[in-house]
Amino acid sequence: MYAWIWRKLPFGFWGKLTGSLGLLAATTALLWYVVFPWATPLLPFDDVQVGTGTEQQGPAGNDSDVTVPGDPDHEAPEDIPYSTESNQPHPSEGIPGE
Repeated sequence: MYAWIWRKLPFGFWGKLTGSLGLLAATTALLWYVVFPWATPLLPFDDVQVGTGTEQQGPAGNDSDVTVPGDPDHEAPEDIPYSTESNQPHPSEGIPGE
C-alpha cells in the first residue's frame, strides 16, 4: 500500500517526500480532530463508579468488619504491629535457634 502511494505521488523524490509528509499530517489531523472526538463517548474510559459516601463493604457484603470513624465499638488497636519509622515488621519473639 505504501509503495503504491509512493508511486502515485507526483514529482521527484523531494515532491514525493513532501507529499507523503502532507498525507501523514492530514491523516493525523483527521484522526485527532474528527475521529477521536466522535469515538470518545463510545469508549468506556470515563465509566467510573464511585460511592456517594465513605462507606466500605467487607467481604461478600458483610459490613460487620467495617471501621466507622467515631464508632466506639470499633476502636483501633493500641499497639501497631510494625515500626512507623522504618516500615519494617518487628521480628518475631522466640525464634528457634537464637
